[in-house]
Amino acid sequence: MSDDRDGDDDTAGAERADWPVSLSGVTESVVTTLGPNGLWNAAPLGLFADDGDGRITARTWGKTRTRGNFHRQGECYVQFVDDPVVFADAALSIVEHEEPILEAANAWARVTVESLESGTDDGTDWERWALRPVDAEIRAERVPTIDRGFGAVIEATVAASRLGVAGYDDDDLRDRLEYCASVVDRAGSPREHEALERVREHADW
Repeated sequence: MSDDRDGDDDTAGAERADWPVSLSGVTESVVTTLGPNGLWNAAPLGLFADDGDGRITARTWGKTRTRGNFHRQGECYVQFVDDPVVFADAALSIVEHEEPILEAANAWARVTVESLESGTDDGTDWERWALRPVDAEIRAERVPTIDRGFGAVIEATVAASRLGVAGYDDDDLRDRLEYCASVVDRAGSPREHEALERVREHADW
């Protein structure tokens, strides 16, 4: 799917759509945003469903491509993936695509984004956004399973992304990374072992 609307489709006036999955707590997703180079940048985004008013919100941290593209485009594609390698690459490296929808997406939602507030925490700028779906699709339905290895990969990407960031202790983060690695070693699938190696490569850990 290519984005050739060039402003013909005003997302601000578009009808609301339902999220393709039920959201509660904090749901990890991968979002693609259109950059000034015409490519879609993939990055992780936590979706918060605890506002009390039914809104789904998210925070961007630092001066990232996602934050800049949110301001430029006012929209993104939120994608729900269960491939740990795709998530690790998006979380810790620059990943760009010609199309907005990832092959690994089991479901996606095209959403408008609206800045709600911004601030600074321990020297890092953050911005909070409201996300409203205007289109969505479920591409694959799966029987849910509990996978400790996948959860450990996600936690490892969070810890690795905070290395060298003011407000976090690098020794504590490295201890957390070693624990996550031990979980993947014991309980991870081959794909999760590969994802952990991507974390090591991207984070120089």
